[in-house]
Amino acid sequence: MTTEAMPRRWHDAGGEHIDVRGLAPPQPLVAILRLVREQEGVSGATVIVHFDRDPQLLHSELAEIGWVAERIDADPGEVRLRLERAP
Repeated sequence: MTTEAMPRRWHDAGGEHIDVRGLAPPQPLVAILRLVREQEGVSGATVIVHFDRDPQLLHSELAEIGWVAERIDADPGEVRLRLERAP
């Protein structure tokens, strides 16, 4: 039996947050893309992602589905991105 860590998720005025720090690949990418797809019918949807490091593969995956990522301020030792639909 395998126990996989789950990303922490919450909602605030900034949008839907997902914290994928500490997850082994490919879990962060899979969890983020799942959350983005859940936002498809939500007008003005924003997803804030909390990472350990810069997610190299995420940008091309987002571009394929019409989303973009922007790096935003974060705590030391954290990379934080705001994901939104491409204009």
